[in-house]
Amino acid sequence: MTGKTALITGSTGGIGLETARGLAVRGASVILVGTDPGRARRAVGDVRRSAGHDRVSALTADVTGLDGLARLGSQVAERCDALDVLVNNVGVSLPRRELTADGVEKMFAAHVLAPFTLTHLLLPRLRRAGRARVVNVTGGIPGGPIEPGNLLGERRFLGWRFSHYNHTKTMTMALTARLAGELRGDGVAVNVVYPGHGYTPMNRSIPVAAFPRLYRPIAPLVLKVVAPLFFSDLTRSARSSVHAAASPEAEGVSGAYFDARCRRRPLPASALDERGQRAVWDLCARLSADVLAAAQP
Repeated sequence: MTGKTALITGSTGGIGLETARGLAVRGASVILVGTDPGRARRAVGDVRRSAGHDRVSALTADVTGLDGLARLGSQVAERCDALDVLVNNVGVSLPRRELTADGVEKMFAAHVLAPFTLTHLLLPRLRRAGRARVVNVTGGIPGGPIEPGNLLGERRFLGWRFSHYNHTKTMTMALTARLAGELRGDGVAVNVVYPGHGYTPMNRSIPVAAFPRLYRPIAPLVLKVVAPLFFSDLTRSARSSVHAAASPEAEGVSGAYFDARCRRRPLPASALDERGQRAVWDLCARLSADVLAAAQP
């Protein structure tokens, strides 16, 4: 990875931070992205110490908002002429439906709209790199049906991981498959990875109210005692992202799904369904139209 530049969203902690560390240790110049400047500074120092070089920096941006994505795209364009790797890692898990300032359901904004918009904003840099790689991170229990009339949870929203979170992560997979097809021949590979159930800050901070009522009395025990025993450590959870971003085995592969053990698996039928793909793509294109148009030279 020496001589290559990688950008990872949601990388000042959790799986994103370990992904950044894994790529930096392999020699890549790494740009971390997070929302808190202090946390970002600490993460930069942490990764630099692990990698043994200072080609690690950070940008602060809220990628759940279109303004934040636009600023991030501009900042990356100012920093580098070419971008070899983009890892769309940021994740959000919410028990209740929340909207961003753009009026977009927040989990859809993080898991679907952000990868769509940021990938398109950075396409000139990715193309310039030659053989660039885009890695989208899924999670939860993806693979259920995509509901074209309920992409933003506007008709039916059930909180936490067993519902809309999973719905948006299936949409991440559908978006990846469609984007890989759209960019075929552009020298930009797009793949999706599954990190497994990692003991991430997001998982550790799940509120008791997010559990079904029946399980709320034992929720603190599950979070503090049971989860650490069964969830993967963060280094293991980052393996699939690092593999898709850096391994020779993934060279030239696009539209693929890698599991938590870096094995290539078939995408679920729901992610390959053309109707679902089209609904996701069209909504992302509509929501991001002004930002993408403003970024045109």
